[in-house]
Amino acid sequence: MLISFEGIDGCGKSTQARLLAEALRAEGREVVLTREPGGSPGAEEIRRLLVEGAGERWSPETECLLFTAARRDHLERTIRPALAAGHTVVTDRFADSTRVYQGAARGDLRDLVDRLHGLMIGIEPDRSFVIDIDPATGLQRGAARGGAEDRFESLGLGFQERLATGFRALAREYPDRVRLIDGRGTPDQVAARIRAAL
Repeated sequence: MLISFEGIDGCGKSTQARLLAEALRAEGREVVLTREPGGSPGAEEIRRLLVEGAGERWSPETECLLFTAARRDHLERTIRPALAAGHTVVTDRFADSTRVYQGAARGDLRDLVDRLHGLMIGIEPDRSFVIDIDPATGLQRGAARGGAEDRFESLGLGFQERLATGFRALAREYPDRVRLIDGRGTPDQVAARIRAAL
């Protein structure tokens, strides 16, 4: 299976991706835990271009191209080989993030995002979990985390609110694949909701 975790910045998806991977490994499954942008050497190089620097460093269109290039390398070098070997792949973000960030919140580019995805990626996760939290809470968590990877957080609360709306809409658009998970509570409480949905 290919399982993705999605949501606004600071929602806890990275923690939940790690917890699920650990739980599946404890059950005897071979699991590859990965992330986007990144997950392969070339994609990690592109990651630095995307998540560091000023918020308006790139246009939404350029972001689409960079994210798609990173995802293609990730797919070729990490995801497809792992799936072919019978492993479960758990990824912290995949194409749904581009659909929401660039397709809805940064610009009205959903058609472009979907066309690029169809041309260059062509697969969807078997299950996607959107961790749903209050945008102000997510922004506070991101600020507390610190570090240089704060380009999208620097776009402010209004941007995070647009993201949250976009992810909720995505869950309605893809009800067979996407599960909206209440992100309130302890990490273990959220993890229990994810296991129930999986």
